[in-house]
Amino acid sequence: MKHNEADILIVAAGPAGLAAAVSAASAGAKVKVFEKMKTTGGTANMAMGPFGVESRVQKNQIEPLTKKKVFDIFMDYSHWHTDSRLVKAYVDKSGDTINWLEDLGVEWYGAVRHFPDSEATWHLPKLSNGSFGHGSGAVIMKALKDKADELGVEFFLETPVKKLITEDGAVVGLQAVTADGEEIEERGKAVIIATGGFGSNPQMVLEETGYKLFETLYSFMIPGIDGDGIRMAREIGAAKDNVNMEMCFAFTKVMEYETIDAVCRQPNLLVNLDGNRFFNEYQLCNTTYAGNAITRQRGSAAYVIFDESSKRYYEKHGYDFRALDVTPANMDNFDAEVERYTEEINGNDFIVVDSIEELAEKTGIDYENLCDTIEEYNKYCDSYDKLYHKDPKYMRPIRKGKIYAGKIIPIAFGSLGGIKINEYCEAVNANEDIMPGLYAAGSDANSLHRDSYAFVLPGNSMGFAINSGRIAGESAADYVEYLKEQ
Repeated sequence: MKHNEADILIVAAGPAGLAAAVSAASAGAKVKVFEKMKTTGGTANMAMGPFGVESRVQKNQIEPLTKKKVFDIFMDYSHWHTDSRLVKAYVDKSGDTINWLEDLGVEWYGAVRHFPDSEATWHLPKLSNGSFGHGSGAVIMKALKDKADELGVEFFLETPVKKLITEDGAVVGLQAVTADGEEIEERGKAVIIATGGFGSNPQMVLEETGYKLFETLYSFMIPGIDGDGIRMAREIGAAKDNVNMEMCFAFTKVMEYETIDAVCRQPNLLVNLDGNRFFNEYQLCNTTYAGNAITRQRGSAAYVIFDESSKRYYEKHGYDFRALDVTPANMDNFDAEVERYTEEINGNDFIVVDSIEELAEKTGIDYENLCDTIEEYNKYCDSYDKLYHKDPKYMRPIRKGKIYAGKIIPIAFGSLGGIKINEYCEAVNANEDIMPGLYAAGSDANSLHRDSYAFVLPGNSMGFAINSGRIAGESAADYVEYLKEQ
């Protein structure tokens, strides 16, 4: 077994790992990063942008949002069932992190809201065409990787870490396997875990959260997100903290039919397989709330229903809500997507029918309940929604022409939490004692949200990853300096 040494060893090169590497190396530490995949950047390469408060971008937009307000939102949202000091450390650093990334060369499109009731915390990097979109996060990852290379950080790709090494109660290294199958042992004064959670590991999702992937919850199944870091940290005594999934929802074929998905996100009649309303459809714009509600329904599924008049409304006036990360600009491709879906799949995920009876027959929705629900809903459209008090402007009856129905399901972007840390991103054991030399960042340690991801503050997944990575890198570098002085 080959032996090597460095000051700080980082497990994985996603947003948390790259931020940690740059921060630690900037403080003078010798840093090595071990990544199991062939490329760096992790899930952030497919994402859009991070959370931030009181950044230069927001100040230039004259955005009045303050750290105090955001801290209060976080704590109210979690009912204080989270680490307030960690929340404060994250919120307080977030604006500076946006500025830091800008200084590394990232240009910002702006700070935006994800939906009307959210805050403008989502910072979107510009793509080469001056706009933004899926893959904007890769701009940040490139800036971090370039800076890490400039600082002399060493990267070992296709080199999964298998085990952490401890001596006298401190973490002093790791064991890994190279792409050639060679076992190596790396020694260091600190190890930072940043492996992105366990969202693609069905067994771990079941054990940690109770969800059954592809039965009660669906996942994007991003390769490599298997919970390796959490497992290794717990093997040496790291405590568990709040664990959940980053919940959202989508049309079942969202990746192939984005315009159909966009229409299924509008606040139209929503029913479960029993034919009953169960949700104020206005809240479909808050994908966390919608995902939570759908997981409680039979079959973990629901149908959004609208008629020809609603379709024409969206064609003429545009969507009620437009999610910047998933919604196309207009309805231009809707008819073509419906035709393509019918030709290629012709299933019950999206249907166009002439009657309620046919709708029930093709979807499996209880026919009698569905008839009663539509009759009641239409009456509410003419007066007032007595069930959920939905804003009348979004109450559109099911009466004219073709009836459209799209199946939506709960989906998780990934997992949240697993390793308990303090505000310095130091891992702690079950007795709340600091584990010398062990740090964790990103989704492996993102326990801020308790039972629901705080979608009202968009950008939190990448935001926490980059900010906690910075904090972990700085803390580990301080620890290394302390050891050298002894």
